[in-house]
Amino acid sequence: MKSILIAILLFTAANFAQELNCTVTVNDDNVPVAFRDRLSDFKNAVEDYLNKTRFVGDDWEGPKINCTYDIFFTSANDANYQAQVAITSQRDIYNLSDKSLMLRVSDNSWSFTYQKGQALYSNQANFDPLTSFLDFYANLIIGLDLDSYEELGGSTYFSTALGIANFGATSPFSSGWTLSGSSYNRRRLVEELTNDSYRPFREAEFEYYYGIDVFSMNKVLGQKYIVKLVKAIDDIKNKIDLNSVLMKTFFNAKNEEIIDRLKDYPEKYDIFRILTKIDPAHAAKYNEAINK
Repeated sequence: MKSILIAILLFTAANFAQELNCTVTVNDDNVPVAFRDRLSDFKNAVEDYLNKTRFVGDDWEGPKINCTYDIFFTSANDANYQAQVAITSQRDIYNLSDKSLMLRVSDNSWSFTYQKGQALYSNQANFDPLTSFLDFYANLIIGLDLDSYEELGGSTYFSTALGIANFGATSPFSSGWTLSGSSYNRRRLVEELTNDSYRPFREAEFEYYYGIDVFSMNKVLGQKYIVKLVKAIDDIKNKIDLNSVLMKTFFNAKNEEIIDRLKDYPEKYDIFRILTKIDPAHAAKYNEAINK
């Protein structure tokens, strides 16, 4: 059944024209009034860029990936801007209208230049602090989506994102592109996604999504594959950093989904106890689920 469902998912994906379906919001309350008019077209410029750029090449066809970029400007000085961005993406769940949250991050270190009316172009050969940031997350979103349909399917796009990070680290706009000890760091996230130490996690995550897809048709089988991921992380916890950006990013997006699918699992006490160890940031939620 597993191979049949995966084939159906891939076949279905091949019958849609692929591009991001991204919604952009902009908050410029912290920008001096004198600079706000210069940003009047920024939202539409970014949204058009994300939705019209072909990040995956002409030979790719698949369903649109729903995502959001909520941009909060923190300062402005002439054409130089600093912003924080909350980014999410979602994936369809087979045979359901529900979505699975794939990514939910808050990136607080985006610096770039922008002129009103500026045309945005994708150029993989050169680093641009504005479009390269958008390209980085577009590749990350696409890679995460593909990882859920094919084992390690997103590797090409994670490598592209890492290449962008390498360019950014040597640019005058290096903030966020270099490694840091902050709770979230975009470079560290993509380095871990391309690190062989985390390959077992990515392989188990692929089977997790099979469990999510099959859950509505066969709860027992769905729970089996979701639990398999939890146990896989527990098994490799001594080989990876549970405080890694990748682990935190995964559980920030998935903790509620996991709880909902396993709330009536026959051995939920044992599984939620494991979750409190491998995802201590959400331990209170797992303990609450145990007691319900």
